[in-house]
Amino acid sequence: MAAALCGGARGRLLWWLLAAAALAPRPGRALIEGLYCGRQVCYDVLGVSRAAGKAEIARAYRQLARQYHPDRHRGEPAGPGGETLQTAHEKFLLIATAYETLKDEETRKDYDYMLDHPEEYYSHYYHYYSRRLAPKVDVRIVILVTVCAISVFQFFSWWSSYNEAINYLATVPKYRIQASEIAKQQGLLNRAKEKGKNRRSKEEIREEEEEIIKDIIKNKIDIKGGYQKPKIYDILLFQILLAPFYLCKYIAWYCWWIYCFNIKGREYGEEEKLYIIRRYMKMSQSQFDTLEDNQRKTFLERQLWIRENYEVYKQEQEEELKKKMAMDPRWKRYRRWMRNEGPGRLTFIDD
Repeated sequence: MAAALCGGARGRLLWWLLAAAALAPRPGRALIEGLYCGRQVCYDVLGVSRAAGKAEIARAYRQLARQYHPDRHRGEPAGPGGETLQTAHEKFLLIATAYETLKDEETRKDYDYMLDHPEEYYSHYYHYYSRRLAPKVDVRIVILVTVCAISVFQFFSWWSSYNEAINYLATVPKYRIQASEIAKQQGLLNRAKEKGKNRRSKEEIREEEEEIIKDIIKNKIDIKGGYQKPKIYDILLFQILLAPFYLCKYIAWYCWWIYCFNIKGREYGEEEKLYIIRRYMKMSQSQFDTLEDNQRKTFLERQLWIRENYEVYKQEQEEELKKKMAMDPRWKRYRRWMRNEGPGRLTFIDD
């Protein structure tokens, strides 16, 4: 009985060993259809050994490419080796695939690893398609070129906006009169009229005076906000390069703020008060710079850096805005239209 049981156990064990041997991956199983040269070995396709160098692989490829190039078999029923145009084309594509696989060091290393480790076929699929689908151009170069292009466009767009602002301010009486007075004081508009050959037309004199006024506005008037004079350090490229510096600067400033005003209990200065007010108003620095000086003075006089005072000021502004809208004739017409003929109302129109 015991001998029979031992014999049955040995039989099952032998059966499992035979099944494992049958299912074990063989070297031929490393050749997967759709990867590299398919079921054929790339080295055999080119007729070279695995120890062949780049020069030998390139020489074998050139010889086979000349032999199996489809143009040599065009119009012929069969080639010297019995190849038709279709078979020559397929052979040529296989040769080109083998050469593309073996000429690159990294791809050849992956292919050799696949031949030596046929059981890791999932890894082979990953390496093959990761290299095949990888971008041919370095992503860092693409990002750098994109950032540079955006920076150039940003800079020239900024200059265009700045010139439009100058042209507009030159038509505003307030700034034009100030610029004209400054130009007269500097003697730029009081030049004697030329005579003879140097005499100019009224149009030329008017254009020169216009350019003088624009130059005065550029140099004497500080334009803030979105139409301020462009600076090279404000474009995207320099902002990215200087980001670590700005980050360290902000951290140092924040630590200084905590130390001076939270720990030491020092009183706020004018800049600190305006900074707190700007944060309460949720305005950017460029937006806050566009405010008039008398508005900032009013903020300081009302002590809006104190939260309670700012809440009172905000409520007053909202009430004032509601009164202006209530008294505005355009707003009244809009409300009347919304009430009588606005959306959601049914009307019957006689044709």
